[in-house]
Formats: sequence, C-alpha cells, structure tokens
Amino acid sequence: MPQPTSICVYCGSSSGSHPDYTENARAFGTEMARRGIGLVYGGGKVGLMGTVADAVLAAGGQAMGVIPRQLVELEVAHAGLSELVVVDTMHQRKTRMYELSDAFVALPGGFGTMDEMFEMLTWAQLGLHR
Repeated sequence: MPQPTSICVYCGSSSGSHPDYTENARAFGTEMARRGIGLVYGGGKVGLMGTVADAVLAAGGQAMGVIPRQLVELEVAHAGLSELVVVDTMHQRKTRMYELSDAFVALPGGFGTMDEMFEMLTWAQLGLHR
C-alpha cells in the first residue's frame, strides 16, 4: 500500500491531563514531516492541535488547517500554517478535511474529536473511503 501524502489528525484543542499526550503529539507531528506526510487538522494553535501543527512545521513539513468561521476566535486559529481554510460550518470542516486527506488518526481529545473520528469510521463502513 502506498504511503499517504496527507494525514488528517483529529485531536483536542486542550493538551489534556497527561504530559505524555503533548509529547506524543509532538513526536507524531515530527515523524509525519520526516516522512514527507502533510498534516490536515482543525486549524487551532492551542492544545494538542497546536502541538501537532507546530511540530510538523518545525520539522519542515506542511500543515493545513480547516476551521469554521465561528471557531476562528474561539480556537485561536493558527496564523503560521502552510494554509488555513476557513469554512462556514462544522459539516463543511469535516467534509473538507476528508477531501484533503489520505488517512485519519485520532489523538486524545473530547467530544469533537470523537464526532470527527466516528464520522470517518461510518463513512468507511459505508464504503465512501478506504
């Protein structure tokens, strides 16, 4: 199976309760960039989202964020990304992230992370992607 060119990473806009979450997010982002795999994620600069994006960028990789307009201020949109796509709704966010990605990974997060990952699992079950 060929290596993906972009991985969508779902994760929290907070860092969570364990320091390992942050370290693992950083290591994952660094390894993505080392392998030439681009990041697609929720577009925030805070929490695990920001950690993954910063690690990808620091290692010379490409990081694309997709964020709904209503969350630009709430999630503090990351201004230093390779590209930031602002959409109108959460549904558009999930659809756009799906369109831009070859694979999906969930790191620790909350209800939003679970919602995004379960939708991708459902789409896979329905045969909409592999």
